[in-house]
Amino acid sequence: MFAINFYSEVYGEMLRDGRKTATIRLGDKSSKYQPGQIVWITLGRKHGIRQRLFTAIVDSVTVKRAEELSPREIERENPELRNLDDLLVFLERIYARPVTPLDTVTVIQFSYVRE
Repeated sequence: MFAINFYSEVYGEMLRDGRKTATIRLGDKSSKYQPGQIVWITLGRKHGIRQRLFTAIVDSVTVKRAEELSPREIERENPELRNLDDLLVFLERIYARPVTPLDTVTVIQFSYVRE
């Protein structure tokens, strides 16, 4: 079983409410996540205790440059982000390094699985 983990408690509410249905990760993650794959959506720190929020199915995995992201993809990552510049600043905080429009990102879209 694979997991898509989120570190911030801010995400917990968005995920539970169904407002967050995608994650944008730096780099090419297409070898790790595949459409149709069942994953746990978890919340917690790396090497720490994590909470499983729900089971999800990966709907799509798309690799592209950050500058190619659509407004809808950015919104599905975080409904509070308004544009690419907001997303780049957000990713810089998460990854603790500069992120440019030319960086490769992976958009992983997922759907809740009722158990």
